[in-house]
Amino acid sequence: MRDVSVAGAAMTPFGKFLDTPLRSLAAQAVGGALEDAGLGPADVELAFFANATAGLITGQEMIRGETALRETGLLGIPIFNVENACASASSAFHLAWMAVASGQCETALVVGAEKMAHADRKRPFAALGAGIDLERRGDLETFVYGEDGTPGTGSLFMDIYALLAERYMERSGATERDFAQVAVKNHHHGALNPHAQYRDEVTVEEVLASRTISGPLKLLMCSPIGDGAAALVLRAGDGAVKVRGTALATGRDDDGPLAVERAAEKAYAQAGVGPGDVDVAEVHDAAAPAELQIYEELGLCGEGEGPAFLASGATMLGGRIPVNPSGGLLSKGHPVGATGCAQLVELTDQLRGRAGARQVQGARIALAENAGGFLGPDQAVACVTILEATG
Repeated sequence: MRDVSVAGAAMTPFGKFLDTPLRSLAAQAVGGALEDAGLGPADVELAFFANATAGLITGQEMIRGETALRETGLLGIPIFNVENACASASSAFHLAWMAVASGQCETALVVGAEKMAHADRKRPFAALGAGIDLERRGDLETFVYGEDGTPGTGSLFMDIYALLAERYMERSGATERDFAQVAVKNHHHGALNPHAQYRDEVTVEEVLASRTISGPLKLLMCSPIGDGAAALVLRAGDGAVKVRGTALATGRDDDGPLAVERAAEKAYAQAGVGPGDVDVAEVHDAAAPAELQIYEELGLCGEGEGPAFLASGATMLGGRIPVNPSGGLLSKGHPVGATGCAQLVELTDQLRGRAGARQVQGARIALAENAGGFLGPDQAVACVTILEATG
């Protein structure tokens, strides 16, 4: 396999843009990434377009990439549509990397774009509810609610995150204050990010006082609904940011290692690095407790040590390994089909020393973890990507 570099990266601001169509968001990100790479549409040989919910929110099924990229000058080349729940964009990146690394093309474009804000606020939540095995929904509800079928909050996803948080509290000693501190940290980082959906600092008391969503989860511990797009240009050969490893795993029905753990193990092996080599990370904090669990699944700390690792300041800007310097999903936002690319745009900026007030000084190895959907206690899919600054 050939070396692959990230030649260009860009994203739109994340937020609620009711009057902005998906194609406008996608075009903005594409234009920025191509300009960053010093290339034009004619230089792109393949495009991979990630989107998770357009079919259920707007009705645009099939040819999503062809329609979203119609006005970018890219029509005529192969455009591949990728849908893999919240891991759609990282899956598209993985496929683009394979295309370039295998010699199928010299230059590939990855785009993740999502428009979830809608006048009918129930529609995006209904779309997210499709990220499970619908034919076996009853099995999942039994896992979450028990045999008595106790009604949930109306959001099965948040009820799953709440259950996993409660189990994590039992085995690690984590408290709701620990979860609140994750939100505080990520909002502090997001306040420094001009692309973040929410750029406000919050306190532990404010997080704990926000509305209860499910179990220990408060509103400010949950990622928001929003819109946005992000894009990256991959090219064969050396560049300022090299793709050292990228691995994707799906959840299983057994009690073996989780999808994130298996993807991380493979990505570390590809990259020839370990958790201790990582200087900065972006992880999938769709709910605040998940970030603590992901620390452990990635090997950044030992089992049950997530709360202490957070409390030590290691994952803050200025700490040993800042996590979610972008603000994460909690503050930057989570337009689900764009998230995986947005994480990699942030890490590319970090490795190129252009992250501004949230810059991680001396960052050389960066890791992104992006996951989506549920088959049960495990995520349906997880992708881990490792980048390196070569300059």
